[in-house]
Amino acid sequence: LTHEGTEQVKNAKLALLNRDHELFKMQPNESIKNLYNQLLDITNALLGLCKVFGKDELVRKLLGCLNDEWEPKVTAIKKSKDLKAMEIEELLGSLMTHEVKLNKKSNTQVGKK
Repeated sequence: LTHEGTEQVKNAKLALLNRDHELFKMQPNESIKNLYNQLLDITNALLGLCKVFGKDELVRKLLGCLNDEWEPKVTAIKKSKDLKAMEIEELLGSLMTHEVKLNKKSNTQVGKK
């Protein structure tokens, strides 16, 4: 026997997680690692409810949720890479490397003041 509300509960959870996924954005001063982990939590929960994602959807979502500070890097990646073939690990490596450079630049500017 299955509970009569099971499908209704599943659909409600799916709707909430879809909303979280659609509205997902990087917070000020949030690290790439933290951002990716939060996105992965939402994505995995959706996968558990039978929502299927294409290989490039996670790459596009991660690029799309970055804040304005990241726009030059996002543009460079979009122009130089085939997003359909890009592995999420490659994107994370590129973003984390850029994050180190941004943090170093920010720390240097703070030291000059």
